[in-house]
Amino acid sequence: MSNLIDLVNHDYYEASARDRIAGILDPGSFHEFLGAENRTISPHLAQFNLTGAFDDGLIVGAGRLEGQPVYVAAQEGRFMGGAFGEIHGAKLVGLLRAAAANGARKGIKAVLLLLDTGGVRLQEANAGELSISEAVHGIVEARLAGVPVIALVGGRSGAFGGGGIVTAFCSRIIVSDHGRIGVSGPEVIETNKGVEEFDAKDKGLVWRVTGGRTRAMMGGADCFVRDRIKDFRAAAIAQIGAAAPFTLATLVAEQKRLAARLQSYGDCRDAPEIWRIAGIADPASIAEVSEEAFASLPRLKEAAHDAR
Repeated sequence: MSNLIDLVNHDYYEASARDRIAGILDPGSFHEFLGAENRTISPHLAQFNLTGAFDDGLIVGAGRLEGQPVYVAAQEGRFMGGAFGEIHGAKLVGLLRAAAANGARKGIKAVLLLLDTGGVRLQEANAGELSISEAVHGIVEARLAGVPVIALVGGRSGAFGGGGIVTAFCSRIIVSDHGRIGVSGPEVIETNKGVEEFDAKDKGLVWRVTGGRTRAMMGGADCFVRDRIKDFRAAAIAQIGAAAPFTLATLVAEQKRLAARLQSYGDCRDAPEIWRIAGIADPASIAEVSEEAFASLPRLKEAAHDAR
C-alpha cells in the first residue's frame, strides 16, 4: 500500500508509462494485452541497427477506474520518443476497434490514451502515418459507439505530429504544465519556414505556443492539472462523465467555437497578444503563477470546450 501511495503522489512527467497506468487505474485492476511473453517487437528497427522493445513502446490493456471498466493505452516516451511505428500503431488501432466493438457488450466506459509522443518514426514513416489515420478512424468509431476517448498529455515528448492529430479527435483532453500539443514541432517549423517564423531555440516562445497553459487557456484542452499522477487520475474520472455524445450537434457547436476563436485571435502571433485581447491585465504573469493559481483562472474555465 505504501508503494501505491508513493506512486499516485509521484510526478506524472517523471513516471514511466507502466507507472502511470498503475497509478491512474484502480490498484491491481490492470490486465495487459500482448504482454512481455508476446514480444511484439518492430520488424524494422534492426535494419537500422536500432534496439527494439518487447512492447514496441506502447502498453495496451484493460482495467478499472473508480470501479468503472476502461481500456487504456500508454506510450513510453523514453523509447524512441514514443514515436508511432507499424506495431506501435497497430496495437493502438486494435484497442480502439475493440472499444467500439465491446463498449456496449462489456460496459467499457472509456478509453484512456496516455500520450507521450513526438510523432511518427522516420524508420517506419509509411506504416506510422497509416497507423495515425487508422487510429483517428478508430477514435471516431469508439465515440460513435458511445465510448468516450480521453487524452492525457503530460510526458516528456508531449503530443506532436500524428500524436497531436490523434489528441484533437479525442472526446476530452487533460493536460499538465509539462504537456505540449502541436502538429508540427518547433524544429520542423523553423526548418521549413525559417527562424524568423519560429525560433525553436526560444524556449519561452515554444512553451507559450505549444505548452499546456496555452492549450488550456485557448480551449485546446478541457482540463489543466498539476503534474501528479493522482491529479491525472481524478481528472480522468471527472472527464469521462463530462464528455458529450458524438453527434452532429456536438460537431456543429465545436465548429462554431473554433470559428469564433479564429475571428478573435487569428491575427495574433504570440500568446500574450491573445491574453491581452481576452482581457487579462498582465499577460506576462500567466507563465509565472503557480499551478494552483493558474487552474483557477476564470478565463481557463470559460475556454474549455464543453461541446466535445
